[in-house]
Order: sequence, then C-alpha cells, then structure tokens
Amino acid sequence: MSFQNTPMNVEDPSPMLVNMEQSSPVSKDESQNGGGSAHLEFSVFNSAKLKTDLQAMGVKLKKHEDNIRFLKSQKIKFDEVITELQGRLSSVRPPTPSKENIEINEQIIRHKNTAAGVLAVIEARHGAHVSQIPLMKGVVGILAKLGKINDENLSQVLSDYLGMRSMLAIVCKDHDSVMALQTYDNQGMIDTSAGLHGLGSSIGQTIEGNFDAICLESVRPYVGRHIADDPQRRLDLLKPKFPNGECPPGFLGFAVNMIQIDPAYLLCVTSYGYGLRETLFYSLFSRLQVYKTRVEMISALPCISDGAVSLDGGIIRAAGIFTLGSRGEVNVRFAKPTASRRMDNYSEMEKQIKELTWKKGKLMEDMGREHVIRKDTLENFGKKKEEFVRFLAQSSATNQQTIPPR
Repeated sequence: MSFQNTPMNVEDPSPMLVNMEQSSPVSKDESQNGGGSAHLEFSVFNSAKLKTDLQAMGVKLKKHEDNIRFLKSQKIKFDEVITELQGRLSSVRPPTPSKENIEINEQIIRHKNTAAGVLAVIEARHGAHVSQIPLMKGVVGILAKLGKINDENLSQVLSDYLGMRSMLAIVCKDHDSVMALQTYDNQGMIDTSAGLHGLGSSIGQTIEGNFDAICLESVRPYVGRHIADDPQRRLDLLKPKFPNGECPPGFLGFAVNMIQIDPAYLLCVTSYGYGLRETLFYSLFSRLQVYKTRVEMISALPCISDGAVSLDGGIIRAAGIFTLGSRGEVNVRFAKPTASRRMDNYSEMEKQIKELTWKKGKLMEDMGREHVIRKDTLENFGKKKEEFVRFLAQSSATNQQTIPPR
C-alpha cells in the first residue's frame, strides 16, 4: 500500500461529515433537545480528532517515503562512482611490493608455525587477490605490515616495545572476522580443517600455540581532533611541557603519529568511520612519547604519563615501569615507506573506494531504518483509517436511532 495511491480522501474527510449531516433526517430543533444534540457534538469532536490524526500520519508517511527515494538516488550515485573507480583501478597494474615490504614478509614467514606465518605465505601466493578468500574479507592484515617508519632505530625500539607477539598479531575489522579465524567442533576442540588452521593445512603448515587477534571495532578509539590539512591524519595531541611551559629537550613526537599508514587505511576501516591510527595504533601506543636519547628521556620523567622510548633503545612502559638490560632484538620490524607516484595513485584510488563503500554501507543502514519506520507508520495509518470508517458508520447508525417515530 502506498500513501500516494491511497484512494480515500484522508487529508480532508470533512465532505463526508457534511454529507452525513445533510442526509440526517433529524431536524435542527430536535437535535438541540435531549441526547441528540450532545451526541452530535461528540461525533463532530471525534471526527475532527480522527481527521487530524490521519493528516499527521499521512504527512509522516510521506516524509519517510521521500527519505527512501532520496537515499535510493544517493545509492545509485555511490554505485556509479565506485564502479568507475574500480574500473580505473583494474586497468592499472598494481605496484610491485617494495624491497622493504618483501623483507618484512620474509621475516614473518620465518615464523613458520604461527598464524602470522601462515597468513604471510597465503598473501605472498595470492597477492592482491587474497581478499577474495572468504576468510580474509574481514582481515586487515598482520600488525607489522600495517605501518611504516622512516627511522630504523625508531622501528626497532617500537618493535621491542610491542614485543614479537603483538608484532605478529592478526588485525581484523570486527568481532565476526575474529571469530572466523578459529572454529571449534562439538567437543570444544579446535577444528583444524577450518579457519586459519585450515588455511595452514592447505599449504602444509600447522599453527602451534596461541596467537593474538585484534578487533578494531572493540578497541576504544581516539575521538579528538586531527592536525589540520595533514594527509596522514595525525592526531592533534598536546606536547609534554615542564611547569615552566618549556617542552623537554630531545622530544621528537608521539609514536602514534610517527607511523606512516597506507592511504587506504587512514579512515573508514571500521563501521564507525575510524582508521588505523585512531584505533589500532592509538590503542597500542596511546600517548607514548619518543625522545632522541635515553638521557633526555629520563630527564623528562615529570612529563611522561603514558610511557616513552628513545632512539638508542630506552623504554619506559608506564610511570614507574622501566625496561632495563641490553637492547632487544625483535626480528620483525616495521618497513620503511617507499616513495612511488604510481603506488601513491593506486593507494589513493583504493582509499576512495573504501571510503565510498563505507558511506554506501551507512546509507544502506539508514535506508533499512526508514523502511522499518515506514512499515510501522503504514500499519498505524491503516488502523486509524479503519477506525475512522467504523466511527462514521457507527455515528450514522446512532443518528438514525435517535430519529423520533412519526
């Protein structure tokens, strides 16, 4: 049933009332005596109220139908732009992995019996088509491959800060994607023929021990401002300061902002519109400060609340917790960013597709809500319409009964 096609004159039922009043055989004088007059006044009042209710419901129904039409037109536009971008992307040869990326992948593959090792082999074999594997649709990637760092010393100290287990963590978009990585049989045992274990079996590898999987939609994201006009969307964090207002000597910045992220993952990775910097790396590093030397880091202790690292290997994990001993040697580190116009253009198109796909998804959610509300409003409209028709019929019958016998 469509509101626009409803044949009943809902918006102005007054002619029906006029016809009812004109056709009533009750004289004006008779209607003013006894219950006839009171009943007629009550009938007119109820009729006016039902008419007002129907008009209000009609306006509300039309509003939701207009919203649905608008959302459908927007969806068509999104589909057209996404199809065009996908066509352009398919005509461009994907950039070959940089030497640094290949080295990082080889470092991960060496951890043969780990979930990350299995995933790295699958990615190396399937390349850009890995996302077509059903299990991989919600997997963003291995943590070590999701960020790049220019400075080798910083790359090493941040890898040491996180530790090998975190560097090899599997990052997923949502809870369902995490749960798909590992399934269980009826006895509660791991089903080695499904999930990542099944992928491992397909390439002749087994996953030993346990591993970390990070769900981006479950971590608390950064919700503050970003640095204006920054293509990397770095977070606008307040620099540490001594009581005299001076910034500590040797302070280089915050770790979360010193990681370069692929443009495709800068925003709209989660359904809430957050990218990797606001979710993954902010949850890992928070406001971790970076200093040039350990001596400068120690001198800045009064300004350190969420930990700090120095390029020469110093690590303060939190207020009062120091990591001592010789420098760590976590052998999986973040890669160096590579400058390539073709790679940047390809990543930019991927970013646009991801952003538009995310916006289309949110639009489809809005359209679904509008359809539900329209359905409820339509049902209420139908009920009120039936009530109005019943009322007119009952009023007509009652008026006939109040006619005195001749």
